[in-house]
Amino acid sequence: MINRISLVAAASSAVLLASAALAAESPQMPEMTPEQKAEMEAYMKAGTPGPQHKNLASRVGTYETRMKSWQAPGQPPMEETGSATRKMMLDGRVLVEEMNSKMMGNPYNGQGMTGYNNVTGKYWSTWTDSMSTGLVVTEGSCDSKNICTYTGSWHDPVTKKLIKSRMASSWPRPNVEVFEMYAPAKDGKEFKMMEITYTKK
Repeated sequence: MINRISLVAAASSAVLLASAALAAESPQMPEMTPEQKAEMEAYMKAGTPGPQHKNLASRVGTYETRMKSWQAPGQPPMEETGSATRKMMLDGRVLVEEMNSKMMGNPYNGQGMTGYNNVTGKYWSTWTDSMSTGLVVTEGSCDSKNICTYTGSWHDPVTKKLIKSRMASSWPRPNVEVFEMYAPAKDGKEFKMMEITYTKK
């Protein structure tokens, strides 16, 4: 559904832009109406990278990762090290991450995207990895202290039910990011299930 809406919006924007270009080149073409001009401006504004996208671009680079994961509250965490690379795509609109690490002693690879939607005023992210065939989709915002909080969900492989979770990223130092993931335990209370420390090389 999301992809279909995006394609329709992109097609509409392309038609408006093409109409504007033809109108400028050919005096025989009618000028755009005020409504059409307003629509074109709205699409242009929605698709133009801004300061939030520059903030995402500041995270580009190669990182060492240290991952901690908890199976249940009160248990000691499993710890793994790995690496991650981040780069921008779509002309500075989306940050893409590729991670290589281990999970429970097995090779673990993941890929995520993070962007900022000018229309909703929210950051969004996706994540998929080698331990799943699903997709985690989250949405959130960043405060004045540059702490970003997201909420999202995924389907539990055992119960098949939708699990809601909370994620947070903070930067204790300019070259260090700490990512935390929280989810309900069996008793329904939230606990920290994962922590990843990214250190930029």
